[in-house]
Amino acid sequence: MQTPPRFLRVPLIAISLPVIIVGLVLAYSDAALASTRVAAQQPTVVATTGMVGDMVREIGGDRIRLTVLIGEGVDPHLYKPTRADIAALARADAIFTNGLQLEGKLADTLKRIASTGKPVLAVAESVPRERLLSPDGADDHPDPHVWMDPALWAEAIPAVRDTLSTLDPEGRRLYEQRAAAYASRLTALDAYAARAIATIPEASRVLLTAHDAFAYFGRAYGLEVRGVQGISTESEAGVRDIERLVELIASRSIRAIFVESTVSERNINAIIAGARARGHTVRIGGSLFSDAMGKPGTWEGTYIGMIDHNVRTITEALGGTVPEGGLRASGEPSPRSDDPH
Repeated sequence: MQTPPRFLRVPLIAISLPVIIVGLVLAYSDAALASTRVAAQQPTVVATTGMVGDMVREIGGDRIRLTVLIGEGVDPHLYKPTRADIAALARADAIFTNGLQLEGKLADTLKRIASTGKPVLAVAESVPRERLLSPDGADDHPDPHVWMDPALWAEAIPAVRDTLSTLDPEGRRLYEQRAAAYASRLTALDAYAARAIATIPEASRVLLTAHDAFAYFGRAYGLEVRGVQGISTESEAGVRDIERLVELIASRSIRAIFVESTVSERNINAIIAGARARGHTVRIGGSLFSDAMGKPGTWEGTYIGMIDHNVRTITEALGGTVPEGGLRASGEPSPRSDDPH
């Protein structure tokens, strides 16, 4: 058997990642140009996070084929793309991200792909800049957790609708109808959340969480929010940060602190122990969904269900009341008309 040329045996790891990314994108683009798209073929789109993916799915419906890269319980701040992720991004007709540096370790990959001309929409960056929060010490980088305010998150719907319509003009009317319906459901979700949070006694409206992902939620519903870590989980909480929160809990008799599905409980447990040493008992009020939704196929695995879970958990732990069963029991719309939950 003839020995293959030496250059065919160069180890793949010797090729730089940027070359692989651009090469894959161009290869798939050439393949797409080589064949005429059938009118009825579904656009293939990729979303980075579950929250972004849920909005894209709500607007695109069955007309699109959607892949979500970052699943339940996974921290997008720390997520690194796999070879399969890069291949999915390369195959996609369009990519939807959160943006605002949420997907920190994906940023360079997404920038290189966008440089090839492929549509890459940073959904949260379509929200008016003046509506964004920039925490102290964040070097004027806006807080990326825009989805924590349903009314603000709804302001990104037109950008998703228009991107899909440009990609698939024949589906424009469907996208417009579904976008309007989704906006209405988010308006109802916002109203429900406001009513529920308003039942919490005013003195108890302090939300302590594992990291600072709830600033938009706090601004929307009148809660003072404190996070053990900053807006990115890449930042580490120091001893002084923990002592400061212990002092706050003890001095204001705060009754509950919350863990998050994507963040370690280590710092939360240290705060509980510190408060106990000061003679004050604070309990874990529940686990909140912050940077990822719940398990696919569940109520919490949708954006609306995720926010409903958080509203219900926070309200009950801080002394307020919600209808048994939360949003669904209140008569508000379900996440989707075809949702089985």
